[in-house]
Amino acid sequence: MKKLLFIGDVVGKAGCEFLTAKLGGIKRQHGIDITIVNGENSAQGNGITRASADMLVRAGADIITTGNHAFRRKESLDIFEEEHIVRPANYPEGGCVGSGVRILDAGPYSVAVINLMGTVYMEPLDNPFTKIEQLLEGIDTPNIFVDFHAEATSEKKAMGHFLTGKVTGVFGTHTHVQTADECILGGHTAYITDVGMVGAELSCLGVEIGPTVDMFRYRMPVRFNAAEGDCFLCGTIVEFDEKRGKSHKIERLIIR
Repeated sequence: MKKLLFIGDVVGKAGCEFLTAKLGGIKRQHGIDITIVNGENSAQGNGITRASADMLVRAGADIITTGNHAFRRKESLDIFEEEHIVRPANYPEGGCVGSGVRILDAGPYSVAVINLMGTVYMEPLDNPFTKIEQLLEGIDTPNIFVDFHAEATSEKKAMGHFLTGKVTGVFGTHTHVQTADECILGGHTAYITDVGMVGAELSCLGVEIGPTVDMFRYRMPVRFNAAEGDCFLCGTIVEFDEKRGKSHKIERLIIR
């Protein structure tokens, strides 16, 4: 049996620093073998830069997934050529940098990490259900974990059921609020609708409260800044059989 830790969206400098302070201890305490971190909001002001990606790697991330803010920082697009950084696989083929699938070589076994983005209330990318069906045909490891970066809980649930028995785990990201529906679908696939986030807990999804309230109250454009203050870390730990790609246990993690 192996253990995989998936950490939800890391928000800004405060999130990166809190992850750096806590991740090593979490990995030792729980005997973690592989760590995946969603880093699409890790730069100040959202997006991901080489500096923020390096912070996540130094903190202990093996693979960094992203989402709708993946390409927000044009000056850092070259980081998507790195073997440990993934972008949503359902961006149109032909002119998009990076890859939506990364294979992590863990010695006697390997793990495939797939990043997908939902299309309900999101950007009109290629159909994520069709795309992952195509991708699975070319993956030769049974250990497959999917970061499904999506807004609608119904779309996330549908993806979990669609991939039941086909992948080892499906982790929802993007909404930054950890859900309490972790389970093993079909006795095989670990699932949670949203893993949560890393950043200031007293905030609106990691950003300052005042401007967010003003946006909803006055319907005027505002500038979002990452919130400061006491942070928390949200994630999930999955115990899986690396020979069969079958999950046996999933548990939520919140560190304050």
